[in-house]
Amino acid sequence: MIPLKDANPTERFPVVTVLLIALNIAVFLYQLSLGAGPRSESFVAAFALIPSRLLQHGIPAGQVPAVATVFTSMFLHGGPMHVGGNMLYLWIFGNNVEDAMGRVRFIVFYLLCGAVASLSHAVLNAGSPVPMIGASGAVSGVLGAYLLLYPRARVLTLFSLGFFFRLIEVPALAVLGLWFLLQFANAVLAPGAGGVAWVAHVGGFLAGLALIGPFKRRSVPFGGRRRTFTP
Repeated sequence: MIPLKDANPTERFPVVTVLLIALNIAVFLYQLSLGAGPRSESFVAAFALIPSRLLQHGIPAGQVPAVATVFTSMFLHGGPMHVGGNMLYLWIFGNNVEDAMGRVRFIVFYLLCGAVASLSHAVLNAGSPVPMIGASGAVSGVLGAYLLLYPRARVLTLFSLGFFFRLIEVPALAVLGLWFLLQFANAVLAPGAGGVAWVAHVGGFLAGLALIGPFKRRSVPFGGRRRTFTP
């Protein structure tokens, strides 16, 4: 299932969500401008999170201290599908979470979830020299927050089975619950499968569940009312 949009309008324009998407895309375009050679590799190596460097040596990553890569790694991506998928999820679900928190709190929340995700991966792969990049951990935190805030919101989803495709409306609880189960299963059964940091996804999602309470505005309840696309 691929979510396309939700039936959950916001009260204010999601400035922070749009800026985060723009920043991620801008960094990715800069990566592309470096080409596929040593310049690109050096750039990624400098700003990516490398568990062994962070936890064992703390060697500065180029001009960036190793500890700072917990955050800088969130804005790097490995390809168009990587950045496109992350930004799609952030666009669909981030605007409502930002609305529920306010702009400043949302920035802090997003970065904290990303940091927890990065550290979760690093702690369980302490000796790994493999760079970890991507906004997936931070976006996972947004998904966890959305799940608690709007479990009944309807999400327009592209469902595919082989060559069969259909657009269906699904509750956010089903879309995000299934997404988390898939991440958790991969983290337990095949933690390194496909070069994906599954543990980071799980860590970020759990951080979102834990942090949404203190970060949301008091006037925003959990389990918001159901909305639908049809009148």
